[in-house]
Amino acid sequence: MSDFLIRDMKLEDIDDVVKIEHLSFKTPWTYEAFLSEITRNKVAKYRVIEKDARVVGYYGLWLLYGEGHITNIAVHPEFRGIGLGNMLLEDIINISRENKIHALTLEVRVSNTVAINLYKKYGFIEVARRKGYYSDTGEDAIIMWKYDL
Repeated sequence: MSDFLIRDMKLEDIDDVVKIEHLSFKTPWTYEAFLSEITRNKVAKYRVIEKDARVVGYYGLWLLYGEGHITNIAVHPEFRGIGLGNMLLEDIINISRENKIHALTLEVRVSNTVAINLYKKYGFIEVARRKGYYSDTGEDAIIMWKYDL
């Protein structure tokens, strides 16, 4: 895995990130949403993982008064199942600790068992559900937290 590099997202990465977003989610974020996040949102931290200068995954994290909110995390389908999700989540935890974040939260579709299992592996627990959270399908969201970073 040493041939993968995680670094801060740059403007020139957004096109690749949006492609991965469209391959990963039923309601993908737009180019403009990512642009706003990395240029205007003062609490946002967006990072990509690359191999041979190709962006193959990314995540978004809001650093808010001792708590972190994971906005999104995705890996290109060609690179799934080899541990990149683990690498990204470990980076999220490390960045959070560096920024004095003590807890992390996120929402995940109830049907996204791969992501749910990844989060559980890292100590996230289900604390609540948001009924009908996803407007595209009416699917519930599981709210997960990881405390005591």
